[in-house]
Amino acid sequence: MASTLTQPFDRDRDHWRGGAAPAVTLLMYGDFQCPYTRAAQRRLGPLQERFGDSLRVAFRHFPLTELHPRALAAAIFAEAAAEQGRFWELYDVLFANQEALEPDDLLGYARALGVDFGRADEEAILRRIQADVESGLASGVRGTPAIFLDAVELDGGHDTASLRVALEAAGAVAREAPGETGR
Repeated sequence: MASTLTQPFDRDRDHWRGGAAPAVTLLMYGDFQCPYTRAAQRRLGPLQERFGDSLRVAFRHFPLTELHPRALAAAIFAEAAAEQGRFWELYDVLFANQEALEPDDLLGYARALGVDFGRADEEAILRRIQADVESGLASGVRGTPAIFLDAVELDGGHDTASLRVALEAAGAVAREAPGETGR
């Protein structure tokens, strides 16, 4: 039986991009050092392009620190970037450079984006990450990525075709591809 989110998507709290009033919200619990989260993240960009404003993608932290020792530090830097309006930019950089998440790497990425880590409220950041983890655990998350469509965990695969089918079944509407005509 699929799990459901105990803490529903919150447009004022969660990190999200896409449609403001979409047909479907896809919320992913992820870990910046997890190769499976990165694989899912790479599939989401083309899906967002395909579904446009009918899809909103949200992200919550779930660093698996025993498996991925740099995941928490990466999440902290992502939240520092979020405090300065740069979450999604650093999110993309962290997944693109997943093999280089040492402290000097993270500082370099932050600097390149104009993020002043010295301004970060580290205690608030750690509370936020812990709240994400706790909400994930309460929702049945045990590993990453964990993907929820409109608050119900996706039991199927995280490959592009499975995600596309699940999004369409949930009500997301694909944009017309160039050259296609409607019926």
